[in-house]
Amino acid sequence: MPRSVNHVASRARRKKLLKLTKGYFGSRKNVWTVAKNTWEKGQQYAYRDRKQKKRNFRSLWIQRINAAARLEGLSYSQLINLLKKNNVEINRKVLADLAMNHQDAFKAVVEKVK
Repeated sequence: MPRSVNHVASRARRKKLLKLTKGYFGSRKNVWTVAKNTWEKGQQYAYRDRKQKKRNFRSLWIQRINAAARLEGLSYSQLINLLKKNNVEINRKVLADLAMNHQDAFKAVVEKVK
């Protein structure tokens, strides 16, 4: 009895992945094994970088707050310490936004905790 192979399903599976790699350079878009490896590696990078994105933004916010705080005569660590001592609960994202787009509001926050 001949061997039964479900070519419809396997071809559909391959077509689905080759569709995902559309636009890749060279054989990465049309050679099955290369495309599969490339796509899998891309998924690993995407997973890793979703975590790194959070770190990068926190780092950016800290740099922006530090730059604005130094214009007010404080360092970043001194400002955060004063905020904690005065029970001002404002997160770094909002502080960075104030420092970039609303300097007068940032100055008011600094004056309140000084």
